[in-house]
Amino acid sequence: MIRVALADDQVLVRAGFRALLEAEPDIEVVGEASTGEELLALVRATPPDVVLMDIRMPGGDGLWATERIAADPTLDGVHVVVVTTFELDEYVARAVRAGASGFLVKDTEPVDLIRAVRVAAAGDALLSPGVTRRLLERMSTGLREPDASRLTALTDREREVLRLVGQGLTNDEIAGRLILSPLTAKTHVSRIMAKLHARDRVQLVVVAYESGLVSPGWQ
Repeated sequence: MIRVALADDQVLVRAGFRALLEAEPDIEVVGEASTGEELLALVRATPPDVVLMDIRMPGGDGLWATERIAADPTLDGVHVVVVTTFELDEYVARAVRAGASGFLVKDTEPVDLIRAVRVAAAGDALLSPGVTRRLLERMSTGLREPDASRLTALTDREREVLRLVGQGLTNDEIAGRLILSPLTAKTHVSRIMAKLHARDRVQLVVVAYESGLVSPGWQ
């Protein structure tokens, strides 16, 4: 079973999400929270696989809660999906950089919401690297100077693979670009995620930017 926690200060939104998710045989809602502080207490007591996280909440907003979940090594298995009204809200970009696995807009079709929960639970990227790139570029003026210190554990080949991940290439496209088998490309990506302690592919895109492997505005 995929365990889901709901964080939103609107009761009707939580009720709607719960009804949709609990109609699925492989998903259960393990708790609800109306503030960031309530959500943190919930995930620490009963860690879910996925949190559907609203950004604007009292008592610690979704960004605050996402940062604390991502910083807690005991919650490595918790994947945060930001749910927002606006597709490119600046808070979404900050949440992705803070550790969120992706985002959904609140008018998402029910089938897409259910798919998103399953994708996030599997640790896969919930939004395309291209969307992540646009989010990061929107914040490019606020990015720190590139810091490549996190890449010291990577081989030259792994750095090249990470650069291509940051540019939005799939494993199959990376394999074609570097003349590798798709399985070898996938293995490289998995090893990079382990070495960088990345929760998912979206986080690899963030690292590629923050380390300077990929620059905002690349073509």
